[in-house]
Amino acid sequence: MSITKTPANLVYTYIAQRGVVSRAELIKEFSMPSSSMTRLLDELIEGNKLREHGRGSSTGGRRPILYETNPTYGYLFGLEISRIYSSIGLYDMHMNRMSAIRWKMDESMTPDVFLARVQEAVHRFLHEHGLQPSSIVGMGVGAVGPLDRERGLILDPVYFPAQGWHNLPICELLEERLGFPVLLDNGANTALVGEHWALRSEYYQHMLYVHVGAGLRSAVMSNGQLVYGATDMEGAIGRMIIQAGDLSQPGSAINGSLESFVSVHAIENEVRELAMAGALTHVREVRGSGSDGGNGEIWSFEKLLHALSAGDIMVQEKFKQAAAYLGIGLANLINVLHPEKVILGGALLNAHECVFETAVEVARSHTYYYPQYKPLFSKGLLKEEAVAAGAAVMVLKQLP
Repeated sequence: MSITKTPANLVYTYIAQRGVVSRAELIKEFSMPSSSMTRLLDELIEGNKLREHGRGSSTGGRRPILYETNPTYGYLFGLEISRIYSSIGLYDMHMNRMSAIRWKMDESMTPDVFLARVQEAVHRFLHEHGLQPSSIVGMGVGAVGPLDRERGLILDPVYFPAQGWHNLPICELLEERLGFPVLLDNGANTALVGEHWALRSEYYQHMLYVHVGAGLRSAVMSNGQLVYGATDMEGAIGRMIIQAGDLSQPGSAINGSLESFVSVHAIENEVRELAMAGALTHVREVRGSGSDGGNGEIWSFEKLLHALSAGDIMVQEKFKQAAAYLGIGLANLINVLHPEKVILGGALLNAHECVFETAVEVARSHTYYYPQYKPLFSKGLLKEEAVAAGAAVMVLKQLP
């Protein structure tokens, strides 16, 4: 779904981002005649989208009227659809979270089961807060790609535990069940939108977001706007070649892609090989209920975290190795994009502090012009809430 930016939309979004503004500030920002701005503000107030917020300080004349968005004009839902966990949150128009719930994605979470879970959560949140469905402005969805954003489709997600998620018209299905508009973007983009919104008082214009979990996902912001390619590029970072194979063989270099070194699945596979060779020191504590072909234990990410916290040296080394490769991939992106701030998220980054620290150290040591140019690294302010909150912000920014 494409969004047309009207003058009212631009003014509303500007006020929402800054909290409280004066008419004079708006006139200066948008180069709009005073009479036109007054008329636009009056229309937004009459529509209950804005409200007056007292008066500002006098500069010699009358104290100026200040304006802010009306937090109870409507309410927003943000939905995350991911491979490991999904979540939904309810927000007012000031992006205050009112309710939220998170659940694990497993082989039972088919689209029908998932949609029923979302519908149940929506109805429960509305009941808890005494809201009518008509008060909901819309829902934003941040989903695992690849996507067709314009048509509202989840196309062909990899590593999804349940069946039935291919070519899924997620927006249409949600709108039929819920009765309000639904917007779709990939989860990396909505996470970056959410983090940018949370940092709006710091006025970052160039940002990079990288999520490392079952796969790798990234998003880029330039001049305060998301960067889109000719196709959904959320997972493209995972295809970055950092170790070339036999280039005479078509397709062989894919084995040297970043994702083959840096992902939950990559570490699971490597640790499984170590377990089969008897090289782990904490196998007994994390022993699974079955075996891998009779030769090695079934290793899940949860078991890896257990071994990591138990101090298994080999598992720690595998995590640090993955973090170092991630640092190389980050350096490649940073040297091309030159962001002011880099936000790192996902299950792998949050597994242990050494993963974040190692990735950042390697990225910095390979950054061109460092230390004269030093992008800031962070795990973000919203963390696990970033995707859902950013999806809700996506809906807010298309108002009125």
